Amino acid sequence: MAVFKPKYITFDCYGTLINFDMSGAAAAIFADRVSPEQMTAFTTDFARYRMDEVLGAFKLYPLVVADALYRTCNKWRVECTEQDCAAVMTACASWGPHADVPAGLAKVAQEFPLVLLTNSTDELIKNHVPRLGAPIHMTITAEEVGAYKPQMKGFEYMLNKLECGPEEILHVSSSLRYDLMTAHDLGIKNKVWVARGHDAGNPYFGYSEIKDIGGLPAVVGL
Repeated sequence: MAVFKPKYITFDCYGTLINFDMSGAAAAIFADRVSPEQMTAFTTDFARYRMDEVLGAFKLYPLVVADALYRTCNKWRVECTEQDCAAVMTACASWGPHADVPAGLAKVAQEFPLVLLTNSTDELIKNHVPRLGAPIHMTITAEEVGAYKPQMKGFEYMLNKLECGPEEILHVSSSLRYDLMTAHDLGIKNKVWVARGHDAGNPYFGYSEIKDIGGLPAVVGL
């Protein structure tokens, strides 16, 4: 079979490209209030509440994080302060790419324009794009769209802005729930799942699986 050559390669950023360690940040901040034995369950709840928050009315990402953290702490009956929420966002701004990202991205960027569709703010993403190690053709944030993935609006907005159809892109993400399920529902047939352990795989959604971005060039015949 011929290798698919997309018009654009589009990416989720946080988790897929940036080593987005919300669990680690929360564990460090709440180590004085949550026991080591309970911390994994606590940070799992934090992740689940963040997902729930992005499905509601749009608000900037620091509020998504803060509201999810307050809800988590309410469930666990531990104190949560504005300083705790700010500390999570400070940590977020400091994170860099997974080790495999710069070389893998740089190779595919030689032939394909790279596009980010990210659940970020216009300001926050400025910390991360320069660290990716490859030219980014376009960055589209949830703030620009006015909606978060896994809602469809961001993908629709991106396709309209790129002036292309779902059959012309290759979308890359480490998250089935945030990205690849929605991409599937919108008819984006060419998808790559980066198996970083965020979700369990499900071949029903029709993706190529790679272990890291180093495997991406082979998907597009490089």
